[in-house]
Amino acid sequence: MSAILTPPLYGANNIAPPPPPYTGAYQPIGVDEIGAWREADEDERALANSPIVIRDEALNAYVRQVLCKTVGDDRCKAARIYIVRVPVFNASMTPNGTMRVNSGLLLRTRNEAELATILGHEFGHFEQRHTLNRWKAHRSATDLLSWAQVFAALGNSYQSYSNFNDMELSVYGRLYRFGRDQEREADALGLGYLNGSKLRPQAASAVWQNLMDEQEASALAKGVQKPNFNKIAFFASHPPEGERAVTLTALADPAGADREDGAARYAAALAPWLPRFLEDQVKLNDFGASDYIISSLAVNGWTAPLWLARGDLYRTRGNPRDLVLAAEFYGKAAEMDSTLPEAQRGLGLSLIKTGRRTEGQIALRRYLELKPNASDASMINMLAPAGGQ
Repeated sequence: MSAILTPPLYGANNIAPPPPPYTGAYQPIGVDEIGAWREADEDERALANSPIVIRDEALNAYVRQVLCKTVGDDRCKAARIYIVRVPVFNASMTPNGTMRVNSGLLLRTRNEAELATILGHEFGHFEQRHTLNRWKAHRSATDLLSWAQVFAALGNSYQSYSNFNDMELSVYGRLYRFGRDQEREADALGLGYLNGSKLRPQAASAVWQNLMDEQEASALAKGVQKPNFNKIAFFASHPPEGERAVTLTALADPAGADREDGAARYAAALAPWLPRFLEDQVKLNDFGASDYIISSLAVNGWTAPLWLARGDLYRTRGNPRDLVLAAEFYGKAAEMDSTLPEAQRGLGLSLIKTGRRTEGQIALRRYLELKPNASDASMINMLAPAGGQ
């Protein structure tokens, strides 16, 4: 578990209030805002045609349902959700109502309430026009620095350039602090939505606690110093995870502690995509983080896809002991689901690499029986020729 966390820096003693009545999505005013909206529209057109967008109707409908449960049907109508196959923990929302949800986020949240935390947070950014305000602040700051640079050049002295460097550091520091304050406001708004919903608001802090535990597991496997979750870097765009976990606990309405979190529904909705999301995660080559995620998913019981993913993870790292363990994990996956071709493939390759060639070839032949049109059939036939030659 993560280290002891410092007290929150904002609003920690007050339960986040529910949002005010919705007045509708903000409409752009003026040439600059209209231009920003048009740019967002163009980005959305490109996104809509992107090959990384997951077009599964059931999954998209489910994620949208969670958003609507969280922020209400009236607010939900303003959002257009795109689930993208990107194995990184993230979601975002642009001023024109485009919400992007990464597959890496769906892999890391464990129930509807945790997902609702992030979706509500992003909708809070949208409702408060944070992206637009940040864009305006950045433009004003860069305009100021451009003029300051001109005056520094006119002065052409050490002192004038030193003053400009001090101003530049101050301006960018204020911009990043402005961004962190917006994140804090969005956290509070997200908790306000969740407090007013039928989902358990206490799940919000678990999102950040789990993320910290994952980062610690990653650092441990890499042999590097674990992150300091309480430290705010000067140029950090978000508050530290430790602050967020503690504060979200305080903002959650105690009366909601007995509400449901929708874990069973969430697991059912993610089940068809879980093997692919796990495969994408393993390919990130972050052993500690991936092992943590797989083990966390197995808290309520191991399944064939989880054993398969763990086998892939250990076989990918490829140490001699890893290959022995990978064969064991693939074997467990095959025991639980004898029709899972990938389990037979991984089992066969692991056994061959550990010197158990005959057993490995049997597993590989079984793989081809289950998946005769496999894209790697030629390679597998070379390793396990028919008739055992």
